[in-house]
Amino acid sequence: MDFLIPNQLNYPVLSTLIFLPLVGALIIFFIRNETGAKVWTLAVSTVTFLLSLPLYIYFDPSTHKYQFGEHAPWIPLFKVNYTLGVDGISLLLVLLSTLLIPICVLCSWRYIGKRVREFHFCLLLMETACVGVFSALDFVLFYIFWEAMLVPMYLLIAVWGGPDKVYASIKFFIYTMVGGVFLLVAMIALFLKTGTFSIPELMTHSYSLSFQIWIFLAMAFPFAIKVPMAPFHTWLPAAHVEAPTAGSVLLASVLLKMGTYGFVRFCLPITPEASLYFAPLMLWISIISIVYGGYVALGQTDMKRLIAYSSVAHMGFVTLGTFVFNKNGIEGAILQMINHGVTTGALFLCVGIIYERSHSRQIMDNAGIGKIMPAYVGFLGFFSLSSMAFPGTNSFVGELLVLIGAFSGALFYGVLTIPGVILAAAYMLRLLQKIAWGGKGNPTFVDLNLREWVYLIPLAIFVLWIGLAPTPFLEVMHASVDHLIAQVQAAKAVALIP
Repeated sequence: MDFLIPNQLNYPVLSTLIFLPLVGALIIFFIRNETGAKVWTLAVSTVTFLLSLPLYIYFDPSTHKYQFGEHAPWIPLFKVNYTLGVDGISLLLVLLSTLLIPICVLCSWRYIGKRVREFHFCLLLMETACVGVFSALDFVLFYIFWEAMLVPMYLLIAVWGGPDKVYASIKFFIYTMVGGVFLLVAMIALFLKTGTFSIPELMTHSYSLSFQIWIFLAMAFPFAIKVPMAPFHTWLPAAHVEAPTAGSVLLASVLLKMGTYGFVRFCLPITPEASLYFAPLMLWISIISIVYGGYVALGQTDMKRLIAYSSVAHMGFVTLGTFVFNKNGIEGAILQMINHGVTTGALFLCVGIIYERSHSRQIMDNAGIGKIMPAYVGFLGFFSLSSMAFPGTNSFVGELLVLIGAFSGALFYGVLTIPGVILAAAYMLRLLQKIAWGGKGNPTFVDLNLREWVYLIPLAIFVLWIGLAPTPFLEVMHASVDHLIAQVQAAKAVALIP
């Protein structure tokens, strides 16, 4: 277990972050008062977030090894272990997950009026699954959390979604479930080959190129669905449009990151030769996702659908940075996962705020509210600037690193991203112009209330913090990314892949 550093905090912090929300979720059913259920969920999720902060405070950025480790035999007969740990690649994703759940509770305070206890049960169950995915170091444990996420998200869409919620939820379920079958096949094949489910140990084994190719394809398919990469993206707009605000935030900010995290955690280190072999294909799909997502977003009249297609484009930058195989590209990709989670999550919150007032997501139904809701338009404009990677915002830093990595490692593909950058400015400025000045506005609308200020301000702080001082977020990933690149380069040298 030399890949796992003993827990610096001397208590099972990762298990606490995983199971505290689960226990809180079960207790909800003993709370008869709906307001009490809301307050309880907010308290549990806030405490979980506060308990996650020591992960960053005590994290040692000088090592690539997994920290805050926990290990115990679970199913010895099949060599399945309960192994947890985080490194520079997964640390920020765990913190992002714990940050967003209390925000989801606040944004749903008035929006959710039926089956309130069940709704908040699903939110806490989602937190358990998300933290588990990003901290599991055993493939079986990872797979359980990966699949566990499917149930609460399906329910969030199917029960509390819009008019076409049944179609959207079933489509989401089928896409994700089919992808999960391929991931299960890859997991079993790797176990039969190596005799272990340990993810770090799987990275140390050597596999033939033909075996790697099949394993890469089996893992890349579910990850591409989750990202989602074109042409596997068609479930996303429907799911976003029909999901309640909290569901859209979790989809955009956390669930999509499971796909890109899978590429970085599994495909690159376990199948490095196959990753190099398929890199041109992955880069082309990334470019298609960037341009296609931006082009389709430009023509949308529904605010949620516009932001959903923008996610396809933004996540294309993440996969582009991942498969250029250099430090700037991969670090930019990891940082952009966080940036997209903050910015796009905030944009969906803004859509939810205006929907509570107008009961419409159509751009023209909400046009011209600049004078009526100046604070709201200020936040919308700020997060829109971040979405288009305006200098000084978080997304600028992430996209800049990705583009530096692309131009230095794959110049041709870097040039092809330029239309996507232009389209991002076009569709976000169009949205902002219409909402702020595109009509007379509805004089009955009221500006942001205290609850809305409370959940928008933290995200705005992170937009500025990462945009102006990204070093604290980048330095935690240096050692882990260096180690990952070394693994890929070693495979490249052995395989003599150009």
